[in-house]
Amino acid sequence: MKLNENYSRLEQTYLFYHISQRTQAYRAAHPDCRLLLLGIGDVSLPLAPAVIRAMHRAVDEQAAKETFHGYMPELGTNFLKQSVCQYYRRFGVVVDPEEVFITPGAGEDLGAVGDLFDADNTVAVTEPAYPAYVDTNLMAGRRVLHLSSGKADGFLPMPRPGMEADLIYLCSPANPTGAAYTREQLQVWVDYANACQAVIVFDAAYEAFIQDREVPHSIYELPGARQCAIEICSLSKTAGFTGVRCGYTVVPTDLVRNGTTLHTLWVRNRTTKTNGVSYIVQRGAQAALSEEGIRQSRENIRSYLANARLLTTTLEDLGIWYCGGRNSPYVWMECPRGMTSWQFFDLLLNQIQVVGTPGSGFGACGEGFFRFSSFGTPEDTALAASRLRSLLG
Repeated sequence: MKLNENYSRLEQTYLFYHISQRTQAYRAAHPDCRLLLLGIGDVSLPLAPAVIRAMHRAVDEQAAKETFHGYMPELGTNFLKQSVCQYYRRFGVVVDPEEVFITPGAGEDLGAVGDLFDADNTVAVTEPAYPAYVDTNLMAGRRVLHLSSGKADGFLPMPRPGMEADLIYLCSPANPTGAAYTREQLQVWVDYANACQAVIVFDAAYEAFIQDREVPHSIYELPGARQCAIEICSLSKTAGFTGVRCGYTVVPTDLVRNGTTLHTLWVRNRTTKTNGVSYIVQRGAQAALSEEGIRQSRENIRSYLANARLLTTTLEDLGIWYCGGRNSPYVWMECPRGMTSWQFFDLLLNQIQVVGTPGSGFGACGEGFFRFSSFGTPEDTALAASRLRSLLG
């Protein structure tokens, strides 16, 4: 037997597992402390009432022979695909139901989409980046081109002269930095991809947090995007589905490379490798994308954005540089006093019992920076901000 040697190219431990281990060790040594968890991007507010009602009805349907549902279509039910298409129309984007693929969340498809491309392709990843973009491609044996960014470009890297990439991962608003591409900036990426026949994998998981009109909610708002982009989105942040698991991927029928329609390949991939999303979850997702569900879920998002404003106001008062927090649930700050990312992590954990995410875990250019999540409760966020003021003021 020969194992996949590409796993040796990965970091020894996954970033969030390493954070969890350090946090658990501290908690075990200090069982009476109150830790404030502003690191992981998990939501803290409950699902919208419209979603709960819909899922309860779906559960009741499963109790009767006449309304029972077994396996769902591998690519998603038509009722949920139609709801996704209706949601896109809010942005002026027309998507055909056949181009929509219902998933158990964005994470699965962000990793699986690489199945469509040969291992000999070069993958460009804008960094700092969600670690899975890099790791899944390293596992597949691809060459990864790290497009680093920093304060000078607002952590929004653009195509470089002479750059050659076959597959490009973009996330806007970005995880971890919270920075968001404007329409004009994103158009540059679309034009680049079409010019060199690259494919963009666009992670739109945080589009529901967008506040500024110049920031597109979908890459398909831009001319030419249907010819070069696959868009992956999740209801985890849009509607608080982190524990329910549902999302969607759009692969336009216009996206053709080497004479082959990628939509056809993705249908073959998904029907082979997946068994669909449960009926109960899909009914909940349908309700989440209804006008009532959107309105109720946006109330939660406003709470998270209020948390982000509290954090950014605190950093402004402390004179610390940051980005994000307006179109995103993430605040990306520069570590004070020249500290490394992990030094700052340890300082916060040991001195004020606040847990965040070291920027170095998102790529080399994240060293010296730190991510806070605004998904905590308002009470925890306010207490964390107070502790930050005391520590750094």
